[in-house]
Amino acid sequence: MSEPRNLNRIAHFAAVVETGSFTAAAARLGITKAVVSQQVARLEEEVGSTLLVRTTRKVRPTEAGWTFHRRCVVILQEAEDAFAELAETAAEPSGMLRLTAPFDYGVSVVVPAVAAFVNAHPACKADMVLADQSLDIVARGFDLAIRVGWLADTSLQARQLGSFRQLLVAAPALAGRLVGSASPADIAALPFVANAALRDPLTWRFSSDSGEQHSVTTRAAITLDATFAVREAVREGAGLSVLPDYCVADDLASGRLVQVLPRWTLPSGGIHAVFPAARFRPTKVRAFVDVLTDRERSRHSPAG
Repeated sequence: MSEPRNLNRIAHFAAVVETGSFTAAAARLGITKAVVSQQVARLEEEVGSTLLVRTTRKVRPTEAGWTFHRRCVVILQEAEDAFAELAETAAEPSGMLRLTAPFDYGVSVVVPAVAAFVNAHPACKADMVLADQSLDIVARGFDLAIRVGWLADTSLQARQLGSFRQLLVAAPALAGRLVGSASPADIAALPFVANAALRDPLTWRFSSDSGEQHSVTTRAAITLDATFAVREAVREGAGLSVLPDYCVADDLASGRLVQVLPRWTLPSGGIHAVFPAARFRPTKVRAFVDVLTDRERSRHSPAG
């Protein structure tokens, strides 16, 4: 059996290619020139190919050496990331966690998760920006963003944490006008509270359990640009509206709001954590995402 490949030899070879000499490579690595030369020679013996052309003035890679170097760069980066990730995994979460989230989901779900996270990890602090527009997390230096709905194409990395349902709701008095109603078409004649933050706040596509589809265009009695404002207007009986389940769960449980046409459903959306491109996440980020994921599971559980 041949001797296992030595990662140090690969690092020595890469340093020679990148610095252009054994002397400079030795200085970078903090070892002697003789050690670098010996290790590279042994590497060439192992691979059975000449990787470097040595002259009195400089050292340059052969064609095989260039090809091998490209692979070595990837191997060394993977090794460095692996050690860094292992160190992070063993470490207690610490430092400032910077994140952003939409206002409604942020207040309803993320803020309680942040509070639980900071209480569980005293070495951590949090800085959170609530904004309904999608902020540039790289330019703003955020560790992550929470996005609600349907993700646009992005070069960022994302992980789905959960989902939410869109519910047609109304105050009990207004909902009473639809008792016995079987079709979404019946809501078109009733006042509607429109959320201007949505792309199309008046047209809604309903589906039944049997697969029937129905599209309804409502008429706005009031138009507001914030989800919590829409909820308040619906509570006051100003009209029907479609709101995410996390915003109206308490109101539905208390009877302050009523789900209208419960046999018909609207498209569900996703809850995602979005990260800047990176090979691994700091412990604080992974720990917080775990907290938020657990809260999403609890929110959908029968006891949640």
